[in-house]
Amino acid sequence: QVQLAESGGGSVQAGGSLRLVCAASGRTFNRNTMAWFRQAPGKEREFVAGISGSTNTKYADSVMGRFTISRDNAKNTMDLQMDSLKPEDTAVYSCAAREAVWPRVGSQSREYAYWGQGTQVTVSS
Repeated sequence: QVQLAESGGGSVQAGGSLRLVCAASGRTFNRNTMAWFRQAPGKEREFVAGISGSTNTKYADSVMGRFTISRDNAKNTMDLQMDSLKPEDTAVYSCAAREAVWPRVGSQSREYAYWGQGTQVTVSS
């Protein structure tokens, strides 16, 4: 059974940092694009950052320069380092993985077949 599990969420003050980790089990995603999405209360889910199997990366404009996505294929994990956090970053963050190998990092949630349960990130002002 394929599972994605997020960890590392929590509460921080504005300007602080958090590191999210997505651990995959049941299969490897070393060649598959993986991504982070987030959903704030009352808002639609939005793309945050993604990384391809060849480590090409893509970021939403709102997090560019503050967030860094990476992956460790040996551990079958993907990380999201979040610095200079803002109250508007408050959301449930979910990791996702594509079913097939594809070089492009897509930003549409429908492109991703596997999803984690999500982890809450709360940033206070």
